[in-house]
Amino acid sequence: MTDWTRKTAAELADALTAGETTSVELTQASLDRIAAVDGAVRAFLHVDTEGALAQARQSDARRTAGTPASPLDGVPIAVKDVLATSGLPTTCGSRILEGWIPPYDATVVTRLRAAGLPILGKTNMDEFAMGSSTEHSAYGATHNPWDLDRIPGGSGGGSAAAVASFQAPLALGTDTGGSIRQPGAVTGTVGVKPTYGGVSRYGLVALANSLDQVGPVTRTVLDSALLHEIIGGHDPMDSTSIDQPLQPLVAAARQGANGDMTGVRIGVVKELGGDGYQAGVLARFRESVELLVAAGAEVVEVSCPSFVHALAAYYLILPAEASSNLAKFDAMRYGLRVLPEHIDNPSAEDVMRATRDAGFGDEVKRRIILGTYALSSGYYDAYYGQAQKVRTLISRDFEAAFTQADVLVSPTAPTTAFRLGEKVDDPVAMYLNDLATIPANLAGVPGISVPSGLADEDGLPAGFQILAPALADDRVYRVGAALEAILRDKWGGPLLDRAPELTPVDLVDASTGDTR
Repeated sequence: MTDWTRKTAAELADALTAGETTSVELTQASLDRIAAVDGAVRAFLHVDTEGALAQARQSDARRTAGTPASPLDGVPIAVKDVLATSGLPTTCGSRILEGWIPPYDATVVTRLRAAGLPILGKTNMDEFAMGSSTEHSAYGATHNPWDLDRIPGGSGGGSAAAVASFQAPLALGTDTGGSIRQPGAVTGTVGVKPTYGGVSRYGLVALANSLDQVGPVTRTVLDSALLHEIIGGHDPMDSTSIDQPLQPLVAAARQGANGDMTGVRIGVVKELGGDGYQAGVLARFRESVELLVAAGAEVVEVSCPSFVHALAAYYLILPAEASSNLAKFDAMRYGLRVLPEHIDNPSAEDVMRATRDAGFGDEVKRRIILGTYALSSGYYDAYYGQAQKVRTLISRDFEAAFTQADVLVSPTAPTTAFRLGEKVDDPVAMYLNDLATIPANLAGVPGISVPSGLADEDGLPAGFQILAPALADDRVYRVGAALEAILRDKWGGPLLDRAPELTPVDLVDASTGDTR
């Protein structure tokens, strides 16, 4: 009997086209897998069993009639809980939105439905996407399927863990400073941050408007390209959406899969490596570069000196935008409302204060305070204004580097997955996980993380990041697919095939809430 949960999205689509299975069978297989293992992984906040099966039946009817809505019609998907879904809860991992059901769909969700992908449910995340470990969710931490004592990355750890544990063949995430790519690196999955404006942000509950981007979370580069072509493209509902067609992403991924890198110039970013990077992560990165050279690529070292200031600039710009965005959660229009104790006739400000105190977690409060301070009178120019100048310098560094190379490469994250609880009380240590991914968000360029192997120290996955100029997303797919193909030949199969299978003991222990 075929285990459909182990198949890639492209393989499932081919099986549907060939009549070897049905969308109902595939969707039920994913739902059964969720029921079996998500008690340990905790990737999902909400599972929509009835809705997913109803969508699957509609897909099967289209297939029978010979009118599939898209190449992925009938392939199930999970959606990060920061994207509005009509009829399904959207909590952003926060108590302040507990139970909120949007009256509309985000544009990317509308496009998923139109393409016929059954939505399995909503995945866990750091509250309002603030975090690098999915430990800041108000509903409990998600666990890494490779080791349930470790984090799955963040803020989109739920989507990455769902894909890595074979609960869903596809997922959507959002990337503000690495929240798709960093979870991809530590779970052995593929994560893509498209060019800013290349995928609609309408219906995405904003963390930082100038940084957020929706993107694919998958097990292969081709699957990401297939999903990207469905969700991407211009949207008049999003004022930042780019009004031009997508590049041929699937064609680029298929071209790269032949493993030929002849004529491709690869720039190794000098500033994204060395001190602070785990030895095993650097070893896998260097091996991957050597493999690309053997496949015909030309490698040069490039310097982007302003990258060393990216982390500091980001953690001024992001909190400033977040403090403005989260001001709408005022207990007056929707979401949680808490009446203050010991006040007989509370004012609107009293209710707002009590609600925000109860509804926001510590990390959200920390960033609101920091952002409000950075925007305050007398400090705006000294902090937020200076950070924006650094952002301009980072964009110029990218422009200069891309005159020397077609793509830039680095490790995706400095380390493999750390243990749950290890850094949750040390914000600076947590922020350092985004060291290599943040520059792409500040400049708006596309990036992909592809599994590069297992670190020697702990046997956990590491990621290889590929960055391209804005609107050249096809380049990251071509190079990513080439590296993936070369490494799979070396390993004798996908990296996730080497992940430990979740056992009944894991499920019992994790269901109690203990991290052992």
